[in-house]
Amino acid sequence: MRVFVTGATGFVGSAIVKELLAGGHKVAGLTRSDAGAKALAAAGAQVHRGSLEDLESLRRGAAEADGVIHTAFNHDFSKWKENCEADRRVIETLGSALKGSERLLIVTSGTGLLQPGRLAVETDQHFSGPNAHPRVASEEAAASVASRGVRVAIVRLPPSVHGEGDHGFVPLLIGIARDKGVAAYVGDGLNRWPAVHRLDAAAAYRLVLEKGASGRYHAVAEEGVRFREIAEAIGRQLKLPVVAKSADEAGAHFGWFALFASGDLPASGRQTQEQLKWRPSQQGLISDLDQGHYFKG
Repeated sequence: MRVFVTGATGFVGSAIVKELLAGGHKVAGLTRSDAGAKALAAAGAQVHRGSLEDLESLRRGAAEADGVIHTAFNHDFSKWKENCEADRRVIETLGSALKGSERLLIVTSGTGLLQPGRLAVETDQHFSGPNAHPRVASEEAAASVASRGVRVAIVRLPPSVHGEGDHGFVPLLIGIARDKGVAAYVGDGLNRWPAVHRLDAAAAYRLVLEKGASGRYHAVAEEGVRFREIAEAIGRQLKLPVVAKSADEAGAHFGWFALFASGDLPASGRQTQEQLKWRPSQQGLISDLDQGHYFKG
């Protein structure tokens, strides 16, 4: 298949590109930069010039493809709501180019949108309404284009997609620990984060594409790593004390990240594994932290 991939030079997207190419597919990767174009060409992918703001470039890329994998997202938290609404427009645009065909659009979402404190499963619906998390815009857009006859799959990623080159939540925690001189957790630290290695996540996307499987999927390998274990692994590597922070102290220590640091967000990928015959094989989050590459530089 010829696959159009947004976010093709990103942490997850670049792994998907390599996974697809290794599986015999042709890939057109979206990029706006010369550096991105060079990386895509080196990987063996076709370069598709454009950006998330250039909706015509997205429409053209989708129209020329047998399937679309959308992983790009602007993670600037200072403009979070605006970026979520921008993602809605991107998904609507990609969907419009696929309408009336059997070609699959794979949209990326997160397990953190689901009800906390209980094991989230693939059939769970995201919360909507005025108090909903802004990121639900992506799933709302997916449902909207699906209602107009577009074949859509949603792949929900856990809070930690880990591996070498990660620039997400775990590196942020490491930065806070270095800055504060302690590796911290909130309360008893038993709140849970699901996790997946980026290479396992890439394999899940490929299987959804190849099976033409519309619906919702969880690219989750570990259902819930205790946050205290993450803090302890960071403390080991940085040789820092590991301490508990009360709920009242969490804001001063973690800043805007306090809500995530205290969230109990377990999620299952069992249905996805069974349906797709997806078998995560990479190391888990704590083992990955213990390798030391997160702490270089």
